[in-house]
Formats: sequence, structure tokens, C-alpha cells
Amino acid sequence: MIDDLLPITWLAACFLGLFGLSELIHRTTSAKVEHTRKLVHFGTGVLTLLFPVFLTSSWSVLILCASFAVILLFSLKYKFLPSINAIDRESHGSILYPLAVYSCFLLYQYHHHDLMFFYAPILVLAISDPLAALFGKRWPKGKFTIGKDTKTLVGCTAFLLSAFAILLGLCYLFNHKISFLDGYELVLVALGATLTEAVSGKGSDNLTIPLSVVLLLSLFASL
Repeated sequence: MIDDLLPITWLAACFLGLFGLSELIHRTTSAKVEHTRKLVHFGTGVLTLLFPVFLTSSWSVLILCASFAVILLFSLKYKFLPSINAIDRESHGSILYPLAVYSCFLLYQYHHHDLMFFYAPILVLAISDPLAALFGKRWPKGKFTIGKDTKTLVGCTAFLLSAFAILLGLCYLFNHKISFLDGYELVLVALGATLTEAVSGKGSDNLTIPLSVVLLLSLFASL
């Protein structure tokens, strides 16, 4: 883990810089909190993709994730970081995200450092989840309510299609064998993630989406 000290330091600096940028945008422009929140959501996903490249130990990932979980807990308690916390609904997403990242990293290591098992869940969360929200708000067709959360068929469709595209792209990028006979498995993984997002409330999808992706991939890998 000693070899990871420098990467931990500059990765932490990048995350703090991202939070600082979102705060600057929030305080100096008319950008809505939902937009700065989505910026952080996507930016943290991109930075998280660097973990398997620069970090060799799961302890290093645990230190980073735990540190930012503590920062985010304090930001909720003491009302700072309004660029991600000043929303008009109850959400635990920012706290659950570090747990999701650490869990995915452990499962990635369990699967012999196969990047598919880390990049797929992180990218689906970083890209498909914001796309579902953006499309759902832009074209709010087919609204339905689960608990206190309102979803749309348009948003779910955007999630499903983008998740499938991400999975398919990663399969070819990492040279995973895929044919028309087993391509349905990618559809099932994307569909499972979409259904998970639809039924997850209060920001819990930050944990349930990546775990659903990596667990379904693990299931199909074992068949």
C-alpha cells in the first residue's frame, strides 16, 4: 500500500478539486443544484475509473472511499457542499457511492482483476443514471410512482439503451467473447440494472445499480 501513497494523494486532490469546481459553479452562476450534482456524479465516476490503473491495494481504495464518506457525512450534518446537498428530497446517494465503489473494487479483484467487473458497474452508474434523469425530465412521458419517487418510461428507456451500449462497448474493448447467442445476457444485465434503478429510492440506486450490474455479470460468468 506504501506504493499507492502518491496516487492516493493526487486522486484525493482531484476529487476535492471536483467538489470545489461544483461549489464555484453553484455560487457564481445560475446553475441548478441538480446540474452541479450531476457534474459531480459523472466526474467522480470518471476519476473512479483510474482506481484499477493506479491503485494496487484494496486498502488504498478503502482509505479513499472512507475519507470521502466522512467528508460527505459532515457536509450533510453541517450544511456545506450545497452544490450536491441542497436538494428538495431525501437522498442518501452521496454517502452510498463510496461504499459502492469499494464493493465493486473488491469484486473486481475477486474476478482476477478483470476490468469488465469494475468499469461496467461504474460507467452504468456514471452515465446511464444521469441520462435517465435528464431524458425523464426533458420528456416526462409515461410517469409512474414507486414509493415517493416518480419515474418515467422515457427515462427508463434511456437508462436501458445506454447501459446496453456501455456493456457492449466494454465487451469489445476488453475482448470478451460475445455472439448473437449469448448477447441476450448483456440485455438481461442492462434490464436488471434498469429495473433496479426504477425501484430504488432515496438515492439508494448509487449502491444498488453498480451492485446489480457486477452481480449479474458474476452470475453469467459462472454459468
